[in-house]
Amino acid sequence: MEPELLHSVTDAVATVVIRHPAKRNAMTAAMWRALPPLLDGLAADPRVRVLVLTGEGGTFCAGADISTLQGSPEQAQRLAVLAEEALAAFPKPTLAAVRGHCVGGGAQLAAACDLRFAEAGALFGVTPAKLGIVYPASATRRLAALVGPATTKYLLFSGELIDAERALRTGLVDELLPEGELDKRVAEFTRTMAARSQLTQAAAKEFANGRTDREDHWARQARDSDDTAEGVAAFLERRAPRFTWTVSG
Repeated sequence: MEPELLHSVTDAVATVVIRHPAKRNAMTAAMWRALPPLLDGLAADPRVRVLVLTGEGGTFCAGADISTLQGSPEQAQRLAVLAEEALAAFPKPTLAAVRGHCVGGGAQLAAACDLRFAEAGALFGVTPAKLGIVYPASATRRLAALVGPATTKYLLFSGELIDAERALRTGLVDELLPEGELDKRVAEFTRTMAARSQLTQAAAKEFANGRTDREDHWARQARDSDDTAEGVAAFLERRAPRFTWTVSG
């Protein structure tokens, strides 16, 4: 079975699945290259309101497939950074659904998502110190923003794996689910996000990620949209709102 990224769209939720079962879903160079254009297409798809990234079977992603990276580790790292940045820049909410190992490049991708839900038994690690690789500055800053400088240093200095309970305590994981409950909870939560205002979500994502220079832009978007009026009317009428503002529009 060839390594690949699978994707589907169901009920406004796009799901991207990392599939490389022979290497616990490790990312090949070709898979790193394929992710940014795949994300571009999903971002432009008006059906998509939320994106879920996960791994096939019982593993999220065990990192980079080292056997495909021996020729030029620096080039491979550049590919990983481009994929990570494309995921972080995805204009709609993103959620990593994690089972099993989420290590190295897998942790890099998970950290680039807005949220991370994990199943009990998941393991997390950032392992460049085992290979003598300098972890990218952008990925280091993103990790530190999630878990703080001390835990970032612990992970990067040691390369050791931490369990899902510790990942939850440090902020690397947002929700920890019992075994067998991850898919149900992800489906439930993504339905909730898909029903909310994309205008609110898009502005909140920018602000939370440190882009605070566009308040005027988002104020104009709010004035020009019908989302606020619709939200208030729906609340008063005790019905579900029908928001119409879209990221692509």
